[in-house]
Amino acid sequence: MATLADSFLADLDELSDNEADIMEEEDVDAGKIDEDIDGDLADIEALNYDDLDNVSKLQKSQRYIDIMQKVEDALQNGSEMADRGIVLEDDPEYQLIVDCNALSVDIENEIIIIHNFIRDKYRLKFPELESLVHHPIDYARVVKKIGNEMDLTLVNLEGLLPSAIIMVVSVTASTTTGKPLPEDVLQKTVEACDRALALDAAKKKVLVFVESRMVYIAPNLSAIVGSAVAAKLMGTAGGLSSLAKMPACNVQLLGAKKKNLAGFSSATSQFRVGFIEQTEIFQSTPPPLRMRACRLLAAKSTLAARVDATRGDPTGANGRTLRDEIRKKIEKWQEPPPPKLPKPLPVPDSEPKKKRGGRRLRKMKERYAITDMRKLANRMQFGVPEESSLGDGLGEGYGMLGQAGSGKLRVSAGPSKLAAKVAKKFKEKSYGSSGATSGLTSSLAFTPVQGIELTNPQAHLHQLGSGTQSTYFSETGTFSKIKK
Repeated sequence: MATLADSFLADLDELSDNEADIMEEEDVDAGKIDEDIDGDLADIEALNYDDLDNVSKLQKSQRYIDIMQKVEDALQNGSEMADRGIVLEDDPEYQLIVDCNALSVDIENEIIIIHNFIRDKYRLKFPELESLVHHPIDYARVVKKIGNEMDLTLVNLEGLLPSAIIMVVSVTASTTTGKPLPEDVLQKTVEACDRALALDAAKKKVLVFVESRMVYIAPNLSAIVGSAVAAKLMGTAGGLSSLAKMPACNVQLLGAKKKNLAGFSSATSQFRVGFIEQTEIFQSTPPPLRMRACRLLAAKSTLAARVDATRGDPTGANGRTLRDEIRKKIEKWQEPPPPKLPKPLPVPDSEPKKKRGGRRLRKMKERYAITDMRKLANRMQFGVPEESSLGDGLGEGYGMLGQAGSGKLRVSAGPSKLAAKVAKKFKEKSYGSSGATSGLTSSLAFTPVQGIELTNPQAHLHQLGSGTQSTYFSETGTFSKIKK
C-alpha cells in the first residue's frame, strides 16, 4: 500500500512531465514566429520601390482585366435592360455593376499610390510643384508635359491648369533649387504618369457604364440624386439591398472623408457630408441651409432605395415626386417670415360684470372717492397755464385750483358720512373704567364756609366739557360774544 509521501512524489513527477511538454510546444511556436518574421522581412527587402510594377499591381491583375473587358463589351453591344425594364440582383449585369463600383474605389486608391511614386521621383526636379498642384491627375499631366525642361516659358501648360496657377508655377520654377533628373528616373516617372492617366480613363469608362445602367437598376434613387451619385452610393454600400437596409443617418455619411484643417477654423468646412454633396440640389441650396438639405436628401434617398429594392416603381415616378417635395421644402425654408399683423382689441363683453354690493362696498367707495379738490387739480382749462408748486411749470401742477374759470369761489371739503360715523362711534365709546368708582372717591367735601358738604363726584366730570374747552374743541362751537 502506497504511503502519502509516495503519492506526493508521483504528482510531482506528472507536473514535471507536463511542464516539459509545454516548453517544447512554446519552442515550436517561437520557431514558427521567427520563420514568419524572417519571411516578411524577406518580402519587404524583395520589394523594389524604384520599380513601378512592384508599387502598382492593379492593371495587371486578372480581376481588373476581366471587368474592363466586360464593361467594353457592354458599352459596345448595349443592354437588354431597356426591354426588361428592371434588373434583378441575380442578374449577371447587376453583379457587373456592383463589381464596377468596387473597382472604381480600387482605381482611386491605385491613382493615389502612383501619385506618391511620381511625387517622390519628381521632387528632385521640382520640389515646389506638389504644393502648387494638389490633384493627382493634374499633377501627372503637368509632370509629363514639363519633363526635364528647366525653362517653363518654353512649356505650354494651357488647358492643363488655370491661368493663375500657371503663372505661379512659372515664377516658382524660375527660382527652384531642383536639378534635371537622370534619364532612367525620368523614364520611370513618365511611365507612372501614363499609367495614372490610363487608370483615370478606365475609371471614367466604368462610371459611364454604371450611370447608363442606373436608370434601370435604381430609377427612383437616380431621379433624386442623379445617376453618378446613385452609383457611388450603391457601390460604397455594397449593393442596392444593402443601401435599402441602411438608415438615413448612415447614407448621409457614405463617401465622407476625414478633413485635415491644419489648425484652421472649421466654421466654413462641411463635415459629415459624403457623396450627397455632389448632387445638384445640394449645390444649388444656400450654404446656411445645406446641412438641412443634406439630411432631407439622405432621408428621401433611403426611401427611394427601398422602393427600388422591392421593385415597387420601375418607372421612377415615385422618385420624381420625392424630388419635387425636396425642392418645395427648400424653397419654403428660403421664404421670409410672414409680417406681424396688428393684434385687434378683444370683443367687449356685453354682459354686465359681476360686482360686489352691500354696505362694505359702499364704505370702500366712500373711503376712496375722489374729492372736489382733486377733481379740479386733475382738470386743465383751455388756453390758461396752470400754476405749479415750484413755479414755471416745475413741481406738482394745481390744474384749475384757484382759477377764475372753475366756477367756485372756494373749494371746501364736503361733509363725510364716514367721518361723522367714526366720530360718533368714538364719542360713544367709553375709554374709562367699566363703571366702578374708585375707592378714594367720596361724596363729602370740606369747604371753609360751610364745613362738610355732600357733593356729587360725577358732576365735576360733566362740567369739563363746557366752558373754554367746549369753545375750542367742540364740533358745533362758535365764537363767543362778550357783552360790554
